[in-house]
Amino acid sequence: MTGIRTADPSDDAKLVAIDAATWTETVSPAPAPSGPWSFFERADPQDVLVAELDGAVAGYAAIGNTSPMPSHQHVLELRGLAVDPAAQGRGVGHLLVEAAVEEARRRGALKITLRVLASNLVARRLYERCGFEVEGVLRGEFKLGGTFVDDVLMARSLA
Repeated sequence: MTGIRTADPSDDAKLVAIDAATWTETVSPAPAPSGPWSFFERADPQDVLVAELDGAVAGYAAIGNTSPMPSHQHVLELRGLAVDPAAQGRGVGHLLVEAAVEEARRRGALKITLRVLASNLVARRLYERCGFEVEGVLRGEFKLGGTFVDDVLMARSLA
């Protein structure tokens, strides 16, 4: 059984472990996680949804505003999504995306956006299944492993 809840500071070590276990150049342009760090250095617990599978943290989705401008407050961004490799293929990612969409709606957003590397085909298919559409492509936005990779901008209307 899977449940979704808001993160708690006690989830820190497990979320760091999930990030470390899922990071590859095909899913993130950021450097690989290394050294001691806290997941909540980059996200407030209230902006992170945690999936639990059989009582264990199985993944997370992080959302937030991309701009402090009042004219942009109706848009939230899915800023991160990761599922523990042991829980992948069990619908956890889909549940997390839909929970993030519902949380964005609850916060009054009319649109939710995300960025995904063109090379991350598994995530792109998941987002498409969850109703996200491509709104733009930043060609050659990142150079990863010696190859230029496009950054795909996707969004879902909540109106």
